[in-house]
Amino acid sequence: MTPKAFARKIFAGQWPILLVGLILVAALGLVIAGYWRRGALVIGIAVGVAAALRLALTDERAGLLVIRSRPIDFVTTATVSATMLYIAWTIDPLGTS
Repeated sequence: MTPKAFARKIFAGQWPILLVGLILVAALGLVIAGYWRRGALVIGIAVGVAAALRLALTDERAGLLVIRSRPIDFVTTATVSATMLYIAWTIDPLGTS
């Protein structure tokens, strides 16, 4: 198998976790740039995307998003997402935007 075919197979099979990872990298960039409240919001969105993908995709298509059963994975990630969104929404920005 050529390296290009190997990379294509990995990316095709693991696109859900890669998508969530890219969103989390964007959130980290916001936090590093000093926009920590917006970064927290984007982290909540990333975890929400993971929850939605886990609910919508089969176990085979969800790839590394699969940890336990679908209901447990969804409830756990949706709860974390809702918590992060609540925190990002209600915290005092302390002079930042």
